[in-house]
Amino acid sequence: MHLLYEEDGSYKAATILADQNTSFMVEAPHGKRSKIKAAHVLLQFKEPAPAALMRDAETLAASLDTDFLWQCCGKDEFDYQQLAADYFGRAPGAVEATAILLQMHAAPMYFYRKGRGRFKAAPEESLRAALAGIEKKRQQALAVERMANQLQAGTLPDEFQPMLQELLYHPDRNRIEVKALEAACEKTGLSTPKLLERCGALPSTHDYHLGRFLFEHYPDGTGFAAFEPPAEPAGLALAAVSAFSIDDTDTTEIDDAFSVAQLGSGGVRVGIHIAAPGLGFAPGSALDTIARRRLSTAYMPGRKITMLPEAAIGAFTLAEGHARPALSLYLELDEACGIVSQESRIERVEIGANLRHAELDREFTVENLEAGSGAYRYKQELGTLWRLALALEGARGKAGGGPDRVDYNFTVVDDRVTISERERGSPLDKVVSELMIHANSAWGGLLDARGYAAIYRAQSNGKVRMTTVAAEHQGLGVAQYAWSSSPLRRYVDLVNQWQLIAALNGEAAPFAKNSEALLSAMRDFELTYAAYAGFQEQMERYWCLRWLLQENVTRAPAVVIRDNLLRLRQIPLFARLASLPELPPGTAVEIEVGEIDLIALTLTCTYKGKIADTAEV
Repeated sequence: MHLLYEEDGSYKAATILADQNTSFMVEAPHGKRSKIKAAHVLLQFKEPAPAALMRDAETLAASLDTDFLWQCCGKDEFDYQQLAADYFGRAPGAVEATAILLQMHAAPMYFYRKGRGRFKAAPEESLRAALAGIEKKRQQALAVERMANQLQAGTLPDEFQPMLQELLYHPDRNRIEVKALEAACEKTGLSTPKLLERCGALPSTHDYHLGRFLFEHYPDGTGFAAFEPPAEPAGLALAAVSAFSIDDTDTTEIDDAFSVAQLGSGGVRVGIHIAAPGLGFAPGSALDTIARRRLSTAYMPGRKITMLPEAAIGAFTLAEGHARPALSLYLELDEACGIVSQESRIERVEIGANLRHAELDREFTVENLEAGSGAYRYKQELGTLWRLALALEGARGKAGGGPDRVDYNFTVVDDRVTISERERGSPLDKVVSELMIHANSAWGGLLDARGYAAIYRAQSNGKVRMTTVAAEHQGLGVAQYAWSSSPLRRYVDLVNQWQLIAALNGEAAPFAKNSEALLSAMRDFELTYAAYAGFQEQMERYWCLRWLLQENVTRAPAVVIRDNLLRLRQIPLFARLASLPELPPGTAVEIEVGEIDLIALTLTCTYKGKIADTAEV
């Protein structure tokens, strides 16, 4: 005698060895013996053998029409043997009864289980919904297979075009397009961007990197929302000076300018003039909303995305030939360039010239300054500013340092890049940086002394942080440092400028101490500024790799930084070389340039040996 029983959600058949009333000792077809509770038994039968029963029942079940069974069973709860008798028109054999049981068990959307061997037909509405769901999944699986095959063949599916950015930068794995893309990537061994590039979906590798940045930080595009033009500040006195700025050739957001005036007493008055967009629009305005959202101008080789619209920049940039609103810090100096007194004013300043590094770098050198030689505009004024910069540097305890290191300028024209060197810490750099450090420190101190909140940069124990507390910046050697000198390009500078305007006018501060608006602006700026700087570094690396390809560089000099990290000598590109022998930092070596991947931004290279060069890192 044999029996059919249920165990762990499946049906099994075995031969009875002993009937113990409430349980059975049985032997499975493969020889295993076990104890089965009587309550788990669904059917006792003499033939066929257990293995044959299950084999034949499964075969018969496969031939049954599930939908017809569902139509036959009625709406009330029923036993599987009852349905088997109705279906076959007679008392079912063991194989027939088991086949009905197996088929209903395998179709839970058609038959709801109500107990061992007992079922109830699913309501028609529920069944149709379940069947529709299955059909939808089947169609989706077919679509995934079709799209994956197209991708593998190098063809972009039509469904991909409207959602390329999401697929590249923020894929939703619940979407069938992403499933198809992942399947194709696995089959081809290519990354998502490389596969889509092969399918012609990426206009260029440059667009891939720029697209990610825009997708993350400019989801609504780089255009500007509607805004009221900035107001022209009324009643500002015109300063009795003519100022000049010092910037790169492509700078349009000219935030700072300088003036030098001789005093009758033999002293000198130096003016540090900062563009004042804070006089043209207020916190809470549409222009503030734009600046608050962007928080900073974003820079990259060949392009920038400004924080403010061109109309706002154009109204306040310190452009040559215009009298522009400015916050001015005047320093009265003695003959040794010591600061006798200083005063802050809100005024209009005539801009006499926009000097550019390209026209000054060759002539405005330490050697020419010491010898009094060289021919360049504003020679006397720049000489005074140089002496003042040295005095300010000395007062901070930083005197005596030469150029910090080499900077690199990237110029991209018609998709061709030029990379040129420029010493950081040159006389022009020193003039601008020292006067900006002094202005930011002086105005930070003024705000603190008058009880106005501000956003400061502080440094202690080597760690730089942003804070609303006027704290020491040990690295710069100043008591406090509040970014205030670039209000056209950085939102914290604009916030500090609004506070400074209020302090100088004796008005209530737009931002109270520890206000949520001030704290959130500081937090958001810090994160955004770091992200923008990271993107700029990434794109500089991209253009360095492009330069290697453009110039067909196969071998290049490099210098060991540490361990297996190298820096190329001609361009600011770092690379790791696993095969590099143990060499001290600063060792000059030659490498062979290998594979360049403009999507992953990687470079493979081979060590070719040391070269006779002791260039410093």
